[in-house]
Amino acid sequence: MSSAQQGALSVGWYRWVVCGLLFVATTVNYVDRQVISVLKPVLEKEMGWNQIDYSNIVVCFQLAYAIGLVMMGRFVDRIGVKIGFALAVFFWSVAAIAHGLVVYIPHESMVTLSKDSVWGSIVIFLLYGTGTAVTVAMPLTVAAFASARFALGVAEAGNFPACIKAVSEWFPRKERALATGIFNSGTNIGALLTPVVVPWMTMHWGWSWAFYITGAVGFLWLVVWMWEYDDDLDKHPKLSKQELAYIRSDPQEAPLEKIPWIKLLGYKQTWAFAIGKFMTDPFWWLYLFWVPDFLNKQHGLDIKAFGPPLVVIYTMTCFGSVGGGWLSSKLIRSGWTVNASRKTAMLVCALSVVPILAATQVSSLWLAVVIIGLAASAHAGWSANIFTLVSDTVPKAAVSSVTGFGGMAGAVGGMLIAKIVGYVLERTNNNYFIPFAMAAAAYLLALVVIHLLLPRLEQMKLDVKKAG
Repeated sequence: MSSAQQGALSVGWYRWVVCGLLFVATTVNYVDRQVISVLKPVLEKEMGWNQIDYSNIVVCFQLAYAIGLVMMGRFVDRIGVKIGFALAVFFWSVAAIAHGLVVYIPHESMVTLSKDSVWGSIVIFLLYGTGTAVTVAMPLTVAAFASARFALGVAEAGNFPACIKAVSEWFPRKERALATGIFNSGTNIGALLTPVVVPWMTMHWGWSWAFYITGAVGFLWLVVWMWEYDDDLDKHPKLSKQELAYIRSDPQEAPLEKIPWIKLLGYKQTWAFAIGKFMTDPFWWLYLFWVPDFLNKQHGLDIKAFGPPLVVIYTMTCFGSVGGGWLSSKLIRSGWTVNASRKTAMLVCALSVVPILAATQVSSLWLAVVIIGLAASAHAGWSANIFTLVSDTVPKAAVSSVTGFGGMAGAVGGMLIAKIVGYVLERTNNNYFIPFAMAAAAYLLALVVIHLLLPRLEQMKLDVKKAG
């Protein structure tokens, strides 16, 4: 451990307890959203779904997540991290549990969507395209899952705006990428745990109990969160004066208030983050929601065999998340500028995704798993750094709002990729080459756009009324 790291720990370590709470919440968040992808072969067989039915369920989650990110980002900026995050976890846990209730719906039941109503026209357009059909028949189980996923998406959208805002308030700039990488690795731990515990629960108690049990975990986290977290660092009983001074060792921002949401759209910092998320987030959703299907269709694995390959993929992703944050933080400590450090780390991650082009061309299961694992870990490292761009360039008073807007852009991209993948797989006999080729190019293109918009990572200069 370097002398600088030893000095950072000697002033106190409670900020890392906060980081641990964010990590656990993010883990729970990803377990709850990934259960359905692990259960896809079971649900597909039991309920007679096809790839388009599944893609429609995914689209409903992505749509809700996009809407929720804008709402929740603004909500957390206004109400504070403690209560805002607590409410998000409560409601997403309820929604996760609600998935299991679909077991009581007869599988042959259908619901008819009609263009006679505005709502019906919107749903048909989003899920099936414009087409010529006046009505579309959908299995009621698909509609029920889509409704539960919609509720889950809105509530789960609170996770990242709250976490990024908490990091911006509890960590100095030189530690933020590492802290972000650590809490963001919860996405990978969640994705790693799910294929281990969900098949076991399903085989012993049925698939509905996999939703009940995993959804209930969020309520346990809530108890600890409400006891340990506080928005007011000055009055926190477990935070020493030395650690508080260390957290605030960066040049202090003037307190701001009354930041109109629409005003943030006039800044290139907002758009650099949003476009970067739009171009790259879809491929994390691809790994999360479709890799079990790829392993099933390409290599013949069933739910009992998913565990080891997915454990390898998401173990690699854990290292990628922490490693990506560590790399840029290490470069900053070595004297590099924040700009050069963040973008170098992002370039390394972008180049590491390119080999995914070969994933569909290799016959070896484990070689394909390693290639996908490398791409997923590179995305996690990329994510740790692109999230940190927000706290690097946006005043704390607007961090959650900008994070929410960028996350919405990523979720919209996720909606698009869900439909593209669904239709591509239906028409190419489950060939994943086109989606993986899109992933290979996306990160390099996104980095070019970010650099053109923010060549020097300049701080957003908000001309708004000061607090007080």
